[in-house]
Amino acid sequence: MAVSRLTLAMAKPYLSIIIPAYNEAESIPKTLVDMDRYFSAVSYSYEIIVVNDGSEDNTAEVAVAMTKTVKNLKLIDNKENKGKGAVVKQGMLAATGAVRLFTDADNSTSIDQFEKMMPYFLGGEKHCDVVIGSRAVKGAVLDPAEPWYRQVLGKAGNLIIQILLLPGLWDTQCGFKAFTAEAAEKIFGISRVAGWGFDVEALALAKKMGYRIREIPVHWVAAARSRVKASTYIRVLLETMTIRWRFWTNGYTILT
Repeated sequence: MAVSRLTLAMAKPYLSIIIPAYNEAESIPKTLVDMDRYFSAVSYSYEIIVVNDGSEDNTAEVAVAMTKTVKNLKLIDNKENKGKGAVVKQGMLAATGAVRLFTDADNSTSIDQFEKMMPYFLGGEKHCDVVIGSRAVKGAVLDPAEPWYRQVLGKAGNLIIQILLLPGLWDTQCGFKAFTAEAAEKIFGISRVAGWGFDVEALALAKKMGYRIREIPVHWVAAARSRVKASTYIRVLLETMTIRWRFWTNGYTILT
């Protein structure tokens, strides 16, 4: 693992953004430029961490080049593919922010949607430890709507996930989730799923640890080239059953 030349000597930021990236050389520049523009107008401190997942294109080189123009940008460069769950975990544990958000490199959910999450990290009665973006609750906007077959697969999969692990959560797979530093370190410190089912595991661990979870509607824009296939849904469900089995057999060391 190599870290780019930007090892920032700065106070711990308020927000860390983790971007898992696999073969995203074409899409990640627009995402990073959009973030840089957005953060130029905020009053809080932040860091952006791109975690390259052994890309076969020049994703890492593109990210390094953009450290010259995008403020507070870092790269974690994995030479071998580890899986989305593994690199999100890596980024979450390398981050230093008080709040740690992971988001997809294709900018499906733009960074301005974080404004909807912020009130839940301010303490008080509304305070939550985990806030997740959702495409399935009232107020969500899908631009455009997903193809019918993906909607059917997604709803069927969510029903199984709710029955097995997470009742009441309607979209566990949206790639826009934020955690307090404490929750991120405890959850990802023991998470084990390296693949697509890592979201389910993280949320199930959060629930088991007693953290408050809030699901909020987001504006989601369909990526031009999605890697989510029918086989992906099957893998998530198989991983969900593995997670359920680990809970039944005390396969996690839960620290409270």
